[in-house]
Amino acid sequence: MSETPPLPDEVAQDETLTETLQLERIEENLFRGTSPDNRPGRIFGGQVIAQSLLAAYETVEDRVCHSMHCYFIRPGDPTTPIVFEVDRSRDGGSFTTRRVIAVQRGKQIFNLAASFKDPEEGFSHQSKMPPGPHWSELPDQMTVMRDAMKDAPEEMKRWMSRPQPIEMRSSDARTYWRDGQPKEPVSQNWFRCATPIGDDPHMHQVILAYASDMNLLSTAMRPYGVHWQTPGFQSASLDHAMWFHRPTDFTQWHLYVHDSPSASDGRGLIRGEIYADDGTLVASVAQEGLMRMRKT
Repeated sequence: MSETPPLPDEVAQDETLTETLQLERIEENLFRGTSPDNRPGRIFGGQVIAQSLLAAYETVEDRVCHSMHCYFIRPGDPTTPIVFEVDRSRDGGSFTTRRVIAVQRGKQIFNLAASFKDPEEGFSHQSKMPPGPHWSELPDQMTVMRDAMKDAPEEMKRWMSRPQPIEMRSSDARTYWRDGQPKEPVSQNWFRCATPIGDDPHMHQVILAYASDMNLLSTAMRPYGVHWQTPGFQSASLDHAMWFHRPTDFTQWHLYVHDSPSASDGRGLIRGEIYADDGTLVASVAQEGLMRMRKT
């Protein structure tokens, strides 16, 4: 495989995602976080996932998260700080369990339950990385998006030109909407953190959790020829689950493989597998999202 190219200067000099996600400790089990983009709108779900996991890690010594299960309850407001309350549910002989509640203006917007354990040797198998284009054969996703939006308003083009913390490359995972044609509910994209993370393996896991919320629900949209800007289309993440199988360096390229086995009752289910460049399965993901057309 080809070696990973150096990070672009303009990205490397920008604030790192590690710095963006940092929390302020308010009390022993209370933390405060902010959003990098404080314009009106909705907070990116991956940010709340990552900061909640980071808050849990602030109360756990040595052990590593192996699974987490999350619910999105209300849209997060990027103009308002988030308070994360950690419940130290259990510190057992083999496992540590934490529950995190994210609050804005006195109301829950998100909650997470996570389990941590000590690493150990034992049985080991994994699914095989599926075939597909290598990241070195694919264009940068931001270049593709800028070309697709060359006739968009100047404000949108400036927004798309900002350095992004997660670099992505794909054949069609985020450009399927350009022709509006239905496609199979499967997709692949390569991604990595575009800014340094450091040596702490917990932060690589936290930032992988941040990126795991990307492109999932769009995979369930593919058979219907709809996208985020389709008039009358309503979508939102409802829940998110993630299992961490093996440690990894998320500054290197990883393949994110999605499939959507079902859509019904205004909901779509998406499954994901994350592979390191050498084919190692490092994490699995599942998410259910709201998918409906508003009646006009």
